[in-house]
Amino acid sequence: QVRLVESGGGLVQAGVSLRLSCVASGRTFSAYAMGWFRQAPGKEREFVAAISGNNGRTYYADPVKGRFTISRDDAKSTVYLQMNSLKPEDTAVYSCSTKFGLVSRRAADYDYWGQGTQVTVSS
Repeated sequence: QVRLVESGGGLVQAGVSLRLSCVASGRTFSAYAMGWFRQAPGKEREFVAAISGNNGRTYYADPVKGRFTISRDDAKSTVYLQMNSLKPEDTAVYSCSTKFGLVSRRAADYDYWGQGTQVTVSS
């Protein structure tokens, strides 16, 4: 029903910025919370950032606070993840997701997922 398509990943050097985008289709975008998760090789998927559907309140995982910014453009049905001061440990596949209702930091609470975009940060 809902499709999410990420873009903007790539290979960058440490300290550089990168912006990820996720375009949603198939439902009323503004009524849903949006989240970004990432998964590095050999590790479980972890929460990165989320934004609520009604008031745009944002939430961040501790490792990215002060460096990453999540935002949304409801007119474009798009959520963004601005990533500044990238570090090698940020290397992972980044996936956007969506759910109805309250924001969650748990991946299992989200209903729909994109295919992911690779972010690689070299030292």
